[in-house]
Amino acid sequence: MLKHTPLQSIHAALGARMVDFGGWSMPLQYEGILQEHKAVREAAGLFDISHMGELFVSGPRAKGFLNTVLTNDLARLEPGHAQYTLMCNERGGVVDDLYVYCVGAETYLLIVNAARAEADMAWLRYRAAEAAEGRSLVLGEHSDDYGALAVQGPSVAGFLDRVFPSHGLIAHDKPTDLAKNRIDAFPWGKKEVFVARTGYTGEDGFEIVAPAESVVEIWNAVLEAGEHSGIRPVGLGARDTLRLEMGYPLYGNELDLATTPLEAGLGWCVKMDKGPFCGRVALSEQKQMRPPRKCVAFKMTERKAPPRPGYPMWSLDKDEAEMKSKEGETISLGQMRAMIGHVSSGGISPSTGDGIGMGYVPRRFAKQGGVLLIEVRGQQLPAQIVRKPFYNKADKSAAKGKD
Repeated sequence: MLKHTPLQSIHAALGARMVDFGGWSMPLQYEGILQEHKAVREAAGLFDISHMGELFVSGPRAKGFLNTVLTNDLARLEPGHAQYTLMCNERGGVVDDLYVYCVGAETYLLIVNAARAEADMAWLRYRAAEAAEGRSLVLGEHSDDYGALAVQGPSVAGFLDRVFPSHGLIAHDKPTDLAKNRIDAFPWGKKEVFVARTGYTGEDGFEIVAPAESVVEIWNAVLEAGEHSGIRPVGLGARDTLRLEMGYPLYGNELDLATTPLEAGLGWCVKMDKGPFCGRVALSEQKQMRPPRKCVAFKMTERKAPPRPGYPMWSLDKDEAEMKSKEGETISLGQMRAMIGHVSSGGISPSTGDGIGMGYVPRRFAKQGGVLLIEVRGQQLPAQIVRKPFYNKADKSAAKGKD
């Protein structure tokens, strides 16, 4: 039986198309993916992310323990600060990618992927038992007690303070005082609500973690406050196109137990110099030897059917492969060598109209500017390896200025 978020009745009233996502009944779309994507890029979007897991780790040994199971350096976190990080196994494979928030001197909130919450908690308990942690460490799985919302888009900062008018309980007067990757707790009636300046869209925005019984009220309050700013409810469909345009990884697509952060291009959040942590030895060895494969971002050179997850990726003869220029010069695809990987994420970018995607290929085929063939519906279509993100708001603004 599928799990339901506290907003199930709201989604039904709004006519959302519901899907099974990691065992949860979640809205794929309301009005349509393109409209919802555009709302987030140009105004504001409200997402139900109550399917995400909420794990708490607290006690005098919380920071030291977490620093042995997460790749980033928690020593850099003070109360009210957050960081993106990864949890790895001994082989360096990714157990999960997550955000960790320091919400107190000895208390940390971990927001984890919905399908990984149970496995993450089991892994934390295993590591704690192995380290013989006692009363100095408290692990709590509270996903059923909380719900979560994401409010994303350039207009959000103009209205969110009206939803939480009381002073924050950690360090800030209002939500918009938060810098990126900062969190505070704000009163909501007799309860407390966490508000963080984080997100998964590439836009400015906030994520709200609240007691499950308060989520409907907060959802309605956010929609009311943002009504004149163009806010719309947004489903998982647009959440995926938004994150893909930014080149953000998705667990189960770009990340899994057999994939390392170094292969995924996430070495920036692996702090080898912080001391021992699970997976450090394997990752250190892989860093010295260089990862045998890499996750690349690619853009299709022709606007045809889009690439989708699972589509084969083929190599080209390096000497003969050429790219078709914008002026329409002839393109030579060279000789096909072999299938070298599969698309991990792919689709059409609603912002640019290009077919875009990501996938793992052997290191020697992963050079920026290189040419791949993506097998789309039986045809091998050319694509160029590009730098992430696929969408850059600054570039779009500059282009408009030239018109």
